[in-house]
Amino acid sequence: MSEPAALPFQLIPGNTLLTRTPEEGRQLAIKMSRLVIKVTQPDSVVRERLRPIYAEDAAMLIAICQTVATEFATIAAANNYWRDPKPR
Repeated sequence: MSEPAALPFQLIPGNTLLTRTPEEGRQLAIKMSRLVIKVTQPDSVVRERLRPIYAEDAAMLIAICQTVATEFATIAAANNYWRDPKPR
């Protein structure tokens, strides 16, 4: 079995899921979700052509939100849900 071709970008930016805040975690989740789309459809012309279609489709927009939520759940778990044992 051959090795998969290297991608021109990292699927996990900075190769870490650790973030300082939930806001940074959410931003990372959005970035990772966008990268998955790039891997799934590497042709930028096709992605641009499809954008108006899903922009008007509520079910597709909900699916995008679910993808971001799944990525965010993974990031939150990796960050121990940003629990700080010290009182603020």
